[in-house]
Amino acid sequence: MKAITIMSALAQPTRLAVFSLLARAGDEGMTAGELAEKTGTPANTMSSHLTILSQAGLATSRRAGRNIFYRAVPDAIRQLTVFLIKDCCDGCAEVCGHLQDDLNECQRGRERRTAGSTKVVSGKADPS
Repeated sequence: MKAITIMSALAQPTRLAVFSLLARAGDEGMTAGELAEKTGTPANTMSSHLTILSQAGLATSRRAGRNIFYRAVPDAIRQLTVFLIKDCCDGCAEVCGHLQDDLNECQRGRERRTAGSTKVVSGKADPS
């Protein structure tokens, strides 16, 4: 487990914002230019951030024509979470006893956001 590498990569505010944007973008991903624009980061700096996220196993890239699309690797966060709960906290109830409740609330919030992002156009549901 590369816990220190992952936590170090996410400890920088721009990289955390980039990872969050990529996680929300899903499999479609985003280009470095889109990420730079959304975070207000210069292109050469964004390239460095994406390299660090990739080296930490938090992002991957794929080429589509002239563009390179980056996407988050959610399994890296799952592995980090499991590591922290099992290895660091040893499943201590005081630390992780309410984790399932927190995860359920997170899922309910995502479902509310997803349901709220669908609008009706010409009588048909059109996800925005």
